[in-house]
Amino acid sequence: MTGRSRRAPLLAVDILGALNVVGMLVAYLSVSTLLPAAFAIGYGEPVWPFLAAGAIVGAIGIALARATRGDRRLGVREGFLVVALTWLAAAALGALPYILAGDPQLGRPLDAYFEGMSGFSTTGGSIAGNVQDLPYSIAIWRQFTQWVGGIGIIVLALAVLPRLRVGGRQLLEHEMPGPEIESLSTRIRDTARRVWILYIALTALLFGILFALGQSGADDEMTPFQAFAHALTTIPTAGFSTKNNSIESFAPVTQWVIVVFMILGGINFALMYRAIVRRQPRAAARDEEFRLYFVLLALGALVVVMEIWTENVLPGGEAFRDGVFTAVSTMTTTGFSVANYNGWPTLALMTIVGLMFVGGSAGSTTGSVKVVRHLLVGKLLRREIDQTLHPEIVLPVRLNRQVVEERTLRAVSSFVLLYIGIFVIGASVLAIDAARTGIDLSVLDAISVSASMLSNVGPAFGIGGPLGSFEPFSDFSTVVMTGLMWLGRLEIVPIVVLLSRHYWRNI
Repeated sequence: MTGRSRRAPLLAVDILGALNVVGMLVAYLSVSTLLPAAFAIGYGEPVWPFLAAGAIVGAIGIALARATRGDRRLGVREGFLVVALTWLAAAALGALPYILAGDPQLGRPLDAYFEGMSGFSTTGGSIAGNVQDLPYSIAIWRQFTQWVGGIGIIVLALAVLPRLRVGGRQLLEHEMPGPEIESLSTRIRDTARRVWILYIALTALLFGILFALGQSGADDEMTPFQAFAHALTTIPTAGFSTKNNSIESFAPVTQWVIVVFMILGGINFALMYRAIVRRQPRAAARDEEFRLYFVLLALGALVVVMEIWTENVLPGGEAFRDGVFTAVSTMTTTGFSVANYNGWPTLALMTIVGLMFVGGSAGSTTGSVKVVRHLLVGKLLRREIDQTLHPEIVLPVRLNRQVVEERTLRAVSSFVLLYIGIFVIGASVLAIDAARTGIDLSVLDAISVSASMLSNVGPAFGIGGPLGSFEPFSDFSTVVMTGLMWLGRLEIVPIVVLLSRHYWRNI
């Protein structure tokens, strides 16, 4: 003993406060099972799996909230923990109806949890090999988990749980991620309400258009059920479909409509609100990320179209439609497909993988790196080159004529490095495990699966391609892919922060 007493470091995180919020969020979220329950009643299918799942999860949420209640003010630290735990709990809720229903394709708990995480993370990769055999109620539950996961969970939390305060803003920033979210209002609840209204309006508009196409005879495959199901997964750029071949069997006019709404889903919702509701279209025209978003979409589509056309994979009209659809679906991380691109030329496949790392705008429902980060990295590289030639010059990085803080630039650089590192680790682990278990998975396939899961795209190449499923992968690989989806949806940083010793301790 030195005579100097040692005190155990105090926890810097209010764990009970975070669990209290998670409990309330889960309780509110459990109400979502009422929608598939209504479909089960309408189609004469068992309703009890949904009611039981909602009751179980709701009871657990309420019990957790009551057991941890108290007068607490949550901050940024608690916000990270709430975000991470909420998505794990949401995936469990998504899995429970599959398990209770005993569906032969999704009945195993691990497979069900993968499907639940894929739903709420809006990834769109599926364990189910034949989704057309799923009951209507189960099928609509898959679709609805993606709609709720798009913006719904966090916006709902911000609207009904104002006590989140700073933590609430942290939740919003990681649900609509990017280096900086442009607030529509100084009040969190106002921002949540306006984003929520826009989200619902776009979904309703798409449903109305798809419904009209079906009723008018323009697309005989587009029944009211299909219109509703695909409206639920297009706006959140999610990608689950109720058909084995995704969007391929629908009419070309339907495919073009979905292209338009996938593009809309990839735009910053705050910017879209200003342009449409506040009638400030010039705000969008002046936004650097908005302009680059469309440039990258056009370039990606051009490369894919020209490659499959010039290589005689498809004739001109089909090559244009399939190439544009695939490029838009991949870059916006939606994951719908209109063709089996496994057999496309190498350059087209490389372009598709590249687009997986682009993503849409910050403040959109898309996953991946996001266009604004690519934009800032490009500006950083240009500054480094200029300062190499002229060391004495001071060149602040500007975005939309505003100086970007050095702290933000460091955060962007760190995120990109983390993203690449986790992608490489994921691809390596999947390739090694595939070799160990004898799964036919090439290096390119492993790369595409890791990129697709981390970027929340969904379909990859090979057995996990647009006409396949992830069922052949081992349980270990399934856990790895589930983790990649979770990391990708939360944009890595909250999880990395939770692993830091300094996060948990005051000293």
